[in-house]
Amino acid sequence: MTDASSPAWPTLRTERLILRPWRDDDLEPFAALNTDAEVMEFFPWPLSRAQSDAMAERIRAHFTRAGFGLWAVEVIGGAPFIGFTGIQRPSFMPGVEVGWRLARTAWGAGYATEAARASIAWGFAHLELDEIIAMVVPDNLRSQRVMTKLGMRRDPSADFEHPMIPEGNPRRAHWLFRLPRSVVGLDGSCARG
Repeated sequence: MTDASSPAWPTLRTERLILRPWRDDDLEPFAALNTDAEVMEFFPWPLSRAQSDAMAERIRAHFTRAGFGLWAVEVIGGAPFIGFTGIQRPSFMPGVEVGWRLARTAWGAGYATEAARASIAWGFAHLELDEIIAMVVPDNLRSQRVMTKLGMRRDPSADFEHPMIPEGNPRRAHWLFRLPRSVVGLDGSCARG
């Protein structure tokens, strides 16, 4: 992986964060958070270093192909990499999904909500989307709180079994949340919730 900077790879800034292209020096802290049992609690399994590096390459390839994706997140004047946040097209269903994964040391500061809000605002401003979705396992209450703060609402009629997680895995059941464009202001603020 190399540093990526191009018109297809925008950088976003919030009050406290920079959402930026991935760099080679992000791979080690990304691998560390992907092996952290608490960070990976609601995923089917932790990732090995090779799996983590491969995921970072897929993230970068999505950005190159689509012009948007999951940004590396850094704290302005602080940690150079705390995880990722952004929007992407899931490989197994239509739509654009907002997602995040942050190091445990970055939890509780509102970074996921702040970065996701910037990602959503960028997506609605640049991609002509009608809605942005998010998916979550039912017992991941932290992520559900972030989704609620973003103005997302669960659509029980769209709950599903994740096709990329093996049958019998307790993390296969997923809930789908939706955020229609109509509830998001031009500045990315939410009109409800």
